[in-house]
Amino acid sequence: MTAANLFCFGLGYTARALAAGLASDGWTICGTTRSGEPAAPDYETDRFDRDHRLPPGVLVGATHILVSVPPDDEGDPVLDVHGGDIAALPGLKWLGYLSTTGVYGDRGGAWVDESAELRPSGVRGRRRVAAEQGWLDLWQRHGVPVHIFRLAGIYGPGRSPFDALRAGTARRIDRPGHVFSRIHVADIAAVLAASIARPHPGTIYNVCDDEPAAPADVVVCAAMLLGIAPPPLVPFAEADLSPMAQSFWADNRRVANARIKQELGVRLRYPGYRAGLTAILAAQRGSSPSQSG
Repeated sequence: MTAANLFCFGLGYTARALAAGLASDGWTICGTTRSGEPAAPDYETDRFDRDHRLPPGVLVGATHILVSVPPDDEGDPVLDVHGGDIAALPGLKWLGYLSTTGVYGDRGGAWVDESAELRPSGVRGRRRVAAEQGWLDLWQRHGVPVHIFRLAGIYGPGRSPFDALRAGTARRIDRPGHVFSRIHVADIAAVLAASIARPHPGTIYNVCDDEPAAPADVVVCAAMLLGIAPPPLVPFAEADLSPMAQSFWADNRRVANARIKQELGVRLRYPGYRAGLTAILAAQRGSSPSQSG
């Protein structure tokens, strides 16, 4: 692509993973942080939140937009503050909104795909449903090339069980039959890049790996790779979880990912948590995955 310009509302962990790959291909990367401090040396960064609108003209020239700013109790701040500006961009080719699989709510461990009814069980999930609809309305009313990505639990370098295990804060909670879906940040970036290459406005994609699993199993795997004993099992009823943690445990579902493979041609680099954790540890140790663990 020529003169490709990605603007990221929220240059956080996931957005930077996508931006790094595109920047190496010659893309211009701009975006926002809550403080306005640069997210990376080569990225032009502005401050943005509901109370800090972007300076005039910042979005002009953006060919692609990624939105990772979560909704707040008033709605989606990007839509509310800059939705009109985005709708007026003449050269916009792609917009990706990062949502969450939490919009599906609790399914008792059953599988869900993108056609499933949305039944969020908490306030954050309900906010996400409303935000998704707001972005899709922008596509339907104004032709903005919106794509929705429902992300499972994100892990990757610097965000893995290894960190908690080394710090001695890892917990292994026992709740039989309860599973979570997850996705390595590198595979999120690959899905987003594939969508940019093959845009299909109005489409919703689940972004997760092939192996929903109990969190306790993931902690055991990470401990084995480190060569240490895993923390003891703690019954869920005795875990004394924070309200935030309890909200995550309220939902039990398996998320299907066939659409990213069939429509975008994505082949996951880390189809399961074992491969992902092995690669993270290998990178930390400066070896290839086959040499680690």
